[in-house]
Amino acid sequence: MFLAVLISWEVHDSIIKMSPSSTKDIRNVIIIGSGPAGLTAALYAARANLKPLVIEGVQSGGQLMITTDVENYPGFPKGILGPELMNQMRAQVERFGTEFVRGDITAVDLKKNPFRITTDEGSYHGKTLIIASGASAKLLGFPSEKKLMGHGVSACATCDGFFFRGKEVVVVGGGDTAMEEATFLTKFATKVTIIHRRDKLRCSKIMEDRAKTNPKIAFLWDHVVEEILGDTQVTGVRLKNLKTGKITEMKSDGLFVAIGHEPNTKLFAGQLTLDKQGYIITKKETTETSVSGVFAAGDVQDHRYRQAVTAAGTGCMAAIDAEKYLENLH
Repeated sequence: MFLAVLISWEVHDSIIKMSPSSTKDIRNVIIIGSGPAGLTAALYAARANLKPLVIEGVQSGGQLMITTDVENYPGFPKGILGPELMNQMRAQVERFGTEFVRGDITAVDLKKNPFRITTDEGSYHGKTLIIASGASAKLLGFPSEKKLMGHGVSACATCDGFFFRGKEVVVVGGGDTAMEEATFLTKFATKVTIIHRRDKLRCSKIMEDRAKTNPKIAFLWDHVVEEILGDTQVTGVRLKNLKTGKITEMKSDGLFVAIGHEPNTKLFAGQLTLDKQGYIITKKETTETSVSGVFAAGDVQDHRYRQAVTAAGTGCMAAIDAEKYLENLH
């Protein structure tokens, strides 16, 4: 069994544990999420003297907390580690007095303003709400995947790649995430096989070229995983050729799932307008949702770009939209 790598925030002296609010203690801006979108929204809201409250959840920092080298975020010519970038963003936000609370959100009431956000530690009320809750990795859904998660099955190469040093692994997927995972795993594994259900990739050209020119990476086209093999540890995968229907088995020491993400929007179903995939729909050229005073930023409303820089951009937009909304209330 291998252990997951836990990455936590740096300790900041300026963090003050907040108490749940009463209806008399109404916040101007409440932000759900502490990734690039949530922290950028907090930065702009704090600089506008709106004293934002960020509900960051148990897992702080978004997907960049499990990302190694970030090479495409402006301002870092040599690249930067994902957790380091998030720590710098958080320190900048704290400088302007943003307040943070931990804890998972259990309920959201958007029927009336002020909106009520209930966590496992209490409730908070806000005149505006910025949703930046991000997206989570999709899994294959097999019982064997669940059973062997942490025993050779992973959805995070940067967390668990170290434990596959000198071994052979497979990566399932055909997009940028799959290519990034596979390329990273070559630092440890002797061979990485990318299994893709089509005969061509969906990733960007630069990521495709990087993977195809890596001598440790091989491709298996037109195949899907039918089963993950192993009792207490992954020993291989059962595969199906989608063109011929032939079933084969392949030896492998580990399997990494990289088939996309699902927006974290279950709390808002029935209260906000969502698309078929569950992403929050925002009005054209704004971050406004179907409920006045509620805004959405980052991967929770973006199924196309899904980049840290675009998430930060929409976080900025959401804060400005919230500020204008508050101004119009007076």
